[in-house]
Amino acid sequence: MKLDHVVMPLLGWYKENKRDLPWRDKNNAYYTWVSEIMLQQTRVEAVKPYFERFIRELPDIDALADCPQDRLLKLWEGLGYYNRVRNMQEAAKTVKEKYQGVLPADYEALKSLKGIGSYTAGAIASIAYGIVVPAVDGNVLRVVTRITENPDDITRQSVRRKIEEEIQAVMPKERPGDFNQALMELGAVVCIPNGQAKCSECPLSSVCLAHIHNNVDGYPVKSQKKTRTIEKLTVFVIQDGYGTAIRQRKETGLLAGLYELPNIPGYVKEDQALEYVKSQGLDPLFIEKLPPAKHIFSHVEWRMQAYRIRVSSFTKAENINFIFADREQAGQKYAIPSAFGAYTKYLKEEMK
Repeated sequence: MKLDHVVMPLLGWYKENKRDLPWRDKNNAYYTWVSEIMLQQTRVEAVKPYFERFIRELPDIDALADCPQDRLLKLWEGLGYYNRVRNMQEAAKTVKEKYQGVLPADYEALKSLKGIGSYTAGAIASIAYGIVVPAVDGNVLRVVTRITENPDDITRQSVRRKIEEEIQAVMPKERPGDFNQALMELGAVVCIPNGQAKCSECPLSSVCLAHIHNNVDGYPVKSQKKTRTIEKLTVFVIQDGYGTAIRQRKETGLLAGLYELPNIPGYVKEDQALEYVKSQGLDPLFIEKLPPAKHIFSHVEWRMQAYRIRVSSFTKAENINFIFADREQAGQKYAIPSAFGAYTKYLKEEMK
C-alpha cells in the first residue's frame, strides 16, 4: 500500500490537534536541533523545562560552542546520555567556524556534523528550512508500518531506508516540516505502542491496514534486544559535617567524564565498607545502610547497595581522586548522572 491517501487527512488533523511546545513553530533551526536531541529517549513533558533552561542560558550556537564543559553537563543533568550534549558542543564549534554560527540549510551538510544522523538532519532540514526530506523516528516507523502492514524488521537499516523513501515520495513540497511533525505527533499521542493505540481518535484509521485487520499490536516488527548484563555495585555516601565525597569518572566508557559517588564492584558488608573508607585516609565515625537501588542502561543494569558513612574530617584524606563538595556545590556545580539518583538526595542533607 502507498501512502498517498494519508497526506491531507494527516495535515488537517495536525493543524487542529498539534501540541503547543516551546520549540514548535519558531522557525529556529537551533531550537529544532536542541529539542530533537533532548527528545531522544525522553518524553515531551519531561523535556520542556530542560529545553527552556538550556535555551535561557545558551540561546544560540555561539553560546553552546563556548560553554565550559562542566556547566554544559550540569545543564544536561537529568536527561542522560551525556555524549549527546558533548557531540552537540563539538558540532556547534564546527558550525561556528565553518558556517558563521548558523546551522546549514543542507541535509547532507547537517548529517556531516557530530552527533547528527539522518533523523535529526531531516527534522532540522524540513522543519526549519522547508527542505523535502523525511525525518523517521520510532513514532514514524510505528505509524507507517501499521498503515501499510509492513512485516519487515525495523531495526534493519535497509528497512528504515525503504520507509524513508516511501515517505519522501508523498511529502507535500509546500509543507514538508508540517508533514514530518504530523507523523511524529500521531505516533506520540494517538498511534502509541503496547496495546494503547487510540484508533478511534486516528484520522487515518479508515486506511490503516493494521486497524482494518485488527492487528495493530502486531506492528512494528522488531528483533529481540540482547539481554542486559547485570553489574552489582556498592556505593558510598561519605560525608563530614559540611559536604560529600564525589569523584570524576574516566574520560572514556560509560558516563565518561561525569561526577559520581565513590563505588566499588560487588557487594560488601559493613565492616568491609568501613575498611574501604579507612583505606582512603578517612576516619569513619558512623555507618548507615541505605535502601538498594537499580539503574537500567541500554545494555547494562546496575544493581546497587549503598552505605552512608560519617567521617571526622576530609582534611586528612589521602585520595586525591576525591572532590569534597559542600551541599550547595554538589547540587549546583557538579553533573551527577541519574544512575545515582536514589542516593543524590543525601548530598543536600546533613548526616545526624
